[in-house]
Amino acid sequence: MPETGTVLAFDFGEKRIGVAVGELALGIAHPLRTIVGESNETRFAIIAAIIAEWKPVRLVVGLPLSLDGEAHELTRLCKKFARRLQGRFGLPVEFVDERLSSAEASQALREVGRHGRGQKPVLDQAAAQRILQSYFDARVHTTLAA
Repeated sequence: MPETGTVLAFDFGEKRIGVAVGELALGIAHPLRTIVGESNETRFAIIAAIIAEWKPVRLVVGLPLSLDGEAHELTRLCKKFARRLQGRFGLPVEFVDERLSSAEASQALREVGRHGRGQKPVLDQAAAQRILQSYFDARVHTTLAA
């Protein structure tokens, strides 16, 4: 796996998908956009355009689990989404435990003055940013431990 290059992260949801971007060498995640689309064709067309623009070396998908770590229906749908990403774009896909990422993103948005309905347009991309930052932070800890 390359040590440099762009990484895209996805906070998968049935109605919205948050997207974040970051660079492996810097290890800093940034919110990018929220994809809202009814059909898979629409969603994947938007994702294809994002991938063409950013040319990532890998993709990260937040894996939704219950608070006790158990898989549920959204976990299954998310894994299906990740398989489709890998199949369509030929990029490595890695999972990150996303438990509490939306709650953390919501809290961070409240801290900068975005409350209630004002959070909706950016909450999913902020959650994707949290997911990607967790991925980067875990890489740093793994590198330091080696």
